[in-house]
Amino acid sequence: MSFLMPKMPPMPAIPAPQPLPEPPKYDDKDRAAETAAKQAKMRAARTGRSATILTTAQGLEDDETSTKKTLLGG
Repeated sequence: MSFLMPKMPPMPAIPAPQPLPEPPKYDDKDRAAETAAKQAKMRAARTGRSATILTTAQGLEDDETSTKKTLLGG
């Protein structure tokens, strides 16, 4: 009773895979320019914030000594 279940047609031939294109280079001029621009932008943002800091680890940058007596000082 093959008329109820027809035969499967043969599978078509699988074409050979094409070679992959050459991947982009990691160290090209465009990437170096983009990296330099990004670092310059970060450097500019960093200097903007550091200019507002008026103290150091040793205290204020000014060497003014207070002449007013305090309760704790003497």
